[in-house]
Amino acid sequence: MKLATIGVGNAGSKLIDQMIEFEFETGRNLCRHALVINTARTDLAKPQHIDEDRRVLIGDTHRKARGHGVGGDAEIGAEVAKTDIDEIRRVFDDVEIHEVDAVLVAAGLGGGTGSGAAPVVIEELQKMYDEPVYGLGVLPGTYEGGRPALNAARSLQSFVNKVDNFIAFDNDAWRSRGQTIEQGYEEMNEELATRIVTLLAAGEVDESEVGENAMDSSDIMRTLETGGVSSIGYASTDVTVAKEGLLAKFNESEEVQRESTDAAKIKGLVRRATNSRLTVPCDVSSADRALIVFAGPPDVISRKGVESAREWLEQKADTVDVLAGDDPRPDSTTLAAVVLLSNVTDTPRINEIQNQAVDAQNKIQQQDAVREEEIQSLITDDDNDLDPIV
Repeated sequence: MKLATIGVGNAGSKLIDQMIEFEFETGRNLCRHALVINTARTDLAKPQHIDEDRRVLIGDTHRKARGHGVGGDAEIGAEVAKTDIDEIRRVFDDVEIHEVDAVLVAAGLGGGTGSGAAPVVIEELQKMYDEPVYGLGVLPGTYEGGRPALNAARSLQSFVNKVDNFIAFDNDAWRSRGQTIEQGYEEMNEELATRIVTLLAAGEVDESEVGENAMDSSDIMRTLETGGVSSIGYASTDVTVAKEGLLAKFNESEEVQRESTDAAKIKGLVRRATNSRLTVPCDVSSADRALIVFAGPPDVISRKGVESAREWLEQKADTVDVLAGDDPRPDSTTLAAVVLLSNVTDTPRINEIQNQAVDAQNKIQQQDAVREEEIQSLITDDDNDLDPIV
């Protein structure tokens, strides 16, 4: 697949930057266009792989933002994006849309810029282009508090309703004990970038060997066209591709044994990818469609293993709509399996965020009412003898 990638806010910008870094490291070419949008000038300087002219500062003249961010306020984030929509549209015009298959918009849904501005950006993209627009959203952890949960719950509705598919990533499921917050975010960005790039870069046309069952970008897009929320699983193992000697070619029993071993390894990878930490925990059987990509040296991708793994996932996901294919990487020393579960409807963490958001909203409303009473009590005289000037 060929993508135009857009990071909105600090978290979204870091994700796009990390995706490009992973591309460089693995010899892929997924992100044909990349730009980042932010309300904080300091955050806009952080990406290492985004060209200076592809960084857009919005809200620079806004009375509350002024280039310093929106303070976690999603309303202001949306407001500055709408105000500066002409500037955003101007940068979009530089994207040669005929070169890409889809647009990916990444954002952290707990922050003010990501949760507020990203839906505005997505809505504008849908007006401008016919290509699919996918969302990649990071859900805040429980430990981040009620305000980020409220931002995420409100933004999630906009994201899911506006994009062609929303890929979710749950901070709660990925945070490790003993890490600083910065270390945790860095590791999570790496994990998510690995999954997204390995999945969406499958099927790119180059000079490498073509597999027997090569995955095509249209297969990925068909799986994502269900809409809704999607989750991604991933597992990998180091491999050594043995060079067969002349006599080995005539040893039928060794060939059968190796095929059986490779098949078991392939199926085991898919089981690990599905049963380990998904980007957002979900009931696998609630998925509408599923897809498996095997990325690695073609010699170790067993046909028997691919078919066995596909049948296993078909039963696990309780759907007959499961695709499986290769992404040959002849020079790779790793065999990876990526599992895409599209339109999952049983995701406990999203329900938790909705409940946490309702509690936060009620608390904010109560606090505002109490605060208003306290202010009036402070400035009003007990005997009502004084009149305000205006």
